[in-house]
This record gives sequence, C-alpha cells and structure tokens, in this order.
Amino acid sequence: MSTWKAPRRAVVRALTGTVLTAALLAPAATALAATPAAHRAGVTATATSTTASPWRTVKLVDGSTGKIYKLGAHHFRIEIVYRGAVYARLEANQRDAGVNANNMFVVLTADGEVHSWFGGGHSGPGSFKLPDGSTAKITKVGPHHYRAQIVYRGAVYATLEANQRDAGMNGNGMFVVLTPDGEISASLR
Repeated sequence: MSTWKAPRRAVVRALTGTVLTAALLAPAATALAATPAAHRAGVTATATSTTASPWRTVKLVDGSTGKIYKLGAHHFRIEIVYRGAVYARLEANQRDAGVNANNMFVVLTADGEVHSWFGGGHSGPGSFKLPDGSTAKITKVGPHHYRAQIVYRGAVYATLEANQRDAGMNGNGMFVVLTPDGEISASLR
C-alpha cells in the first residue's frame, strides 16, 4: 500500500493560497449578505410617502385628509388618511385619476388638483344627465370593464375607461368618476 506524499512546499503554498483567498473574500461575502435582496438584484429604492413629506394637504368632503405628493412633472399621488390610517392611494401620472371611496368620489388631476364629493351615482349601462348638461352614455365592455362617453350637443367630448379599476377626470370644471362596475358620478367645481 503506497501513500502519496506531496512535497511540503506545495502543501504550504496551497494552504497559504486558500487562507489568503478566504481572508480576501470574507469581507465581500459579509457585505453582500448584509445588503437587502432587492438591492443585490439591482432594484433601486425610491422615496415613498412614508419618507417624503407631502407637497400639500387638503381636507376632503368626509373630513379625512388628502396628503398630496409631487412625484414629477404631471405626476402626483394622494393618500386619503383618516385617524392616522391610510385608507386609499390614488396616482395621477400624465392623466387624471379617480376613485369611489365608499360613496365619496375623489378626482386627482395630473396637475395635483383634488376635488371630492358625495353621491350622485348612477349605475349603467345607460344614459345619464350630468350636472353641466352633458350626457354620459355608459356601455359594458366586459367583466369589470365599462366605458363612459361624455356627449354634449351630439358630439363626444371625452371618454372614460374603467377596466378593473376606477377612472376619473376633470372635464372643464366638471369632475367625473366611473367605476369598473358601471357606476358614474359627476360634480361641478
């Protein structure tokens, strides 16, 4: 039975290389383990409303507070806060957005304007008179998908699509919200 014996110099060289490699890689491995997974994957964190301060705040019609955050040019977010808790978030990015929050309708424009009101909802499909004298023609496109055409004097002035989420707009001072279940409500400024 023969045993292979490596020369002592080769063993010392191999062990020294292993120890040196471990000494150099250990701090990098420790730093990598301490880094959040999202950062390691190349995901960068953006400032959220919990770390940023509101651009401005408004009182909504139900007494809650709307904290408005400016995220960029024509890009705003509102958090609807009541008794310290955030009940809804709405984001308007290059276009207006709206929500039906328990029969309180809220529209946030792409310029950061907010309007809220109660009630006035009509359920479609069908045609309904709006406060400015125009008519909303609501059609069902699919499950949880409705379309409203705002018609004035025979011409379509605007179209809202509520596909799986509420939609809203400011049409020359008349604010409109359409839900994906076909409910529409409008209010004048």
